[in-house]
Amino acid sequence: MPNETEVTFLVVDDDEVSIMAIERAFQKLRLTNPVRIARDGLEALELLTCKEHDPIRRPFIILLDVNMPRMDGHEFLAALRGNSALKGSVVFMLTTSDAPKDLAAAYQQLVAGYIVKEDAYSSIRAAIELLDAYIKIVSLPEENTIFS
Repeated sequence: MPNETEVTFLVVDDDEVSIMAIERAFQKLRLTNPVRIARDGLEALELLTCKEHDPIRRPFIILLDVNMPRMDGHEFLAALRGNSALKGSVVFMLTTSDAPKDLAAAYQQLVAGYIVKEDAYSSIRAAIELLDAYIKIVSLPEENTIFS
């Protein structure tokens, strides 16, 4: 049964052009899902775990870039998979890196997909269309789901 709860997208990317392209794709496709932005992995972890502000609640999908300051995508994935409450998070890499080592490292950390941004808009729009279809047919874990 598909997920009927609204899915939040957490975009973890430091590139303003990519962020604007993602936001524009959501608007053009008339998607109303909440979108939260983090500029690096540390900020993303804060949004997912901090109790002092409004943390991102399940269900959510993380769109993750590889190359970022402070904590890159691979470091973020390692921290996410090491956190018992977050290790089952659905993560799609959405990055300009087509390096085989980045692809292999991402799948070793159990990403749901690795999408290469070939340009600032058309490949991002295609990725957002894919994710829109994904959330309509796939059941995602709710807030009270505990991963062991």
